Amino acid sequence: MGILSGNPQDEPLHSGEVFNLWSHLYGTKGTLVTLQVLANHTGDHDLKVFLEDLKENCLKQEAQQVEAVLKQTGIRLPPAPPDRPNVEVQDIPAGARFNDPEIATLVQKEIMAGQILCSYIMGISIREDIGEMYGEFHTQKAEYASKLLKILKDKGWLVPPPLDIK
Repeated sequence: MGILSGNPQDEPLHSGEVFNLWSHLYGTKGTLVTLQVLANHTGDHDLKVFLEDLKENCLKQEAQQVEAVLKQTGIRLPPAPPDRPNVEVQDIPAGARFNDPEIATLVQKEIMAGQILCSYIMGISIREDIGEMYGEFHTQKAEYASKLLKILKDKGWLVPPPLDIK
């Protein structure tokens, strides 16, 4: 039996897996703080609920799972930026505040980039558990992308490219 056969959790991570797990966790910790800031700027109830759901039920869970893998393998965890305080949207000056459509588009872009990263990590992983974990992350991000697209359409915030209507 070779070093890469048997229980995947007993297999070593290769350098690409280590780098991408660590980098993904570092980026996710930053995104969690960014979502706190964006939630402070959000005036729309549906978008605020979406951001909180994305933060609590998607990104925090991802971070916990990746952190567990890194801890299990003895890899030092990346630092996390400090949490941001909650503020009321009306306390943010109008010229300094993000608008709800801007927030939705920024988050949409972040979800899309996350899906691409998940696909990449799935492709380079030789440990089945890592590939499967990122497959689950990818699927969950696709579900959140669909929810956000519905919000964008319902609110009239979607700016489509030129449509080919004949």
